[in-house]
Amino acid sequence: MKLPGTRARARTRLPAVAALALLPLLALTACGSGGSGGTDRTTAAGAQASPAPTDDPVAAVRTVDSVAELLPAGVRESGTLRIGSSTGFPPGAYYPNGQDEPPAGQDIDIADAVAKVLGIRLERQDASFETILPALGSGKYDVGTGNFGVTAERLRTVDFVTYINDGQGFAVKKGSTALKTRVGDLTELCGLTIGTGAGTTFEATLTARKGVCAEAGKEPYDVKVYSENGATFTALQQGRIDVVMSTINGLRHQAAQPAAQTAFLGEHHRLDVGFAFRKGSPLTAAFRAAVNQLIKDGTYARILKKWGTTASAIDASRINPPEHR
Repeated sequence: MKLPGTRARARTRLPAVAALALLPLLALTACGSGGSGGTDRTTAAGAQASPAPTDDPVAAVRTVDSVAELLPAGVRESGTLRIGSSTGFPPGAYYPNGQDEPPAGQDIDIADAVAKVLGIRLERQDASFETILPALGSGKYDVGTGNFGVTAERLRTVDFVTYINDGQGFAVKKGSTALKTRVGDLTELCGLTIGTGAGTTFEATLTARKGVCAEAGKEPYDVKVYSENGATFTALQQGRIDVVMSTINGLRHQAAQPAAQTAFLGEHHRLDVGFAFRKGSPLTAAFRAAVNQLIKDGTYARILKKWGTTASAIDASRINPPEHR
C-alpha cells in the first residue's frame, strides 16, 4: 500500500539488491545489477530480506498552508514533482518486499512527509546514484535523493536542502585483520584495496588523497569502483577488496545484521546530506521550510527513531551549507 499523498513509483531500473543488510553466502554468489525481481522478500544472494519497521510516522502529516505557499505557482497548480531516487540499501532506501512493492527507508519517509507538508505528490523514479545530479540540470527531475553529501564541488552545480548529517565510514569482512580500528587517517589504508560506489564522495575523497601513501613512504592503496552496492559487498566477501568505504548509517545498519558478516569501523568524516536541486531552483525555500516543520512537530524525530538514525539528526534544515572540513 502506498503512502497517502504519494503517487505510485515508476521504476526505470533495477536496484542493486532488495536489501543490502542481509547478504550471507555472498562468497558463493555473483551479484549483478538486479535483485530478486519478484514480490518475495529475497535478496540477490537468496537470503530473506529484513522487513521494514511497521510504524508509520508519515501517516499523520498534514499540509501546512504557510509552507505550501512557498512553492512556485506552477507547482502548486500541478500538484506534482518528479523525484529521482537512488534506491539501494537500508536504512536509506530499499525494497523490503520486492521490486513490485513500494520502497521503504529513511529517505523515502522524509521525502513523503515533506510532500505532505507541501500538499503535493511525488512522482518517484528509480535511478542510479551517479546519474541523478546531472539529470537535475537537464530538467529530468525536479529533486533528487540518494544520501547526497554536501560538498564544495557539488555546490558549484547543485543546490541542497539538508535533512540529516551522515558521512563517510569504513567496514571490513567480519574476522578480517586488514583493519581493526577506526580509520583516522587514510595512510592506514596504504597497501589495501578499497571498494566504493561510483560518483560518490567516497570515490572523490579516495582519488583526491591517493598520494598520501607515497608521501608517507608506503605502498599506495588501490581503489575499485562499483556502480551497484551489492557488487561492492560481493567483492568484499569474496576477498577481492579488503575494505568498503560507504555511508556511516548504511554500514552501521548492515553490520548490525548477523548474516551480513561485516564489521563497522566507525565514522571517518561527517557530511550534511540533503535533497538535491538544479542550481537556482525555486523549490529550495519550500523544502527547507517543510523539513523545519517536520523537525518542529516531532515527525522528523519519529522517522529517524524508526530507522535507527537518531544520531544523524539535525537541529534545522539549511540551504547550501559549506562542506564540513
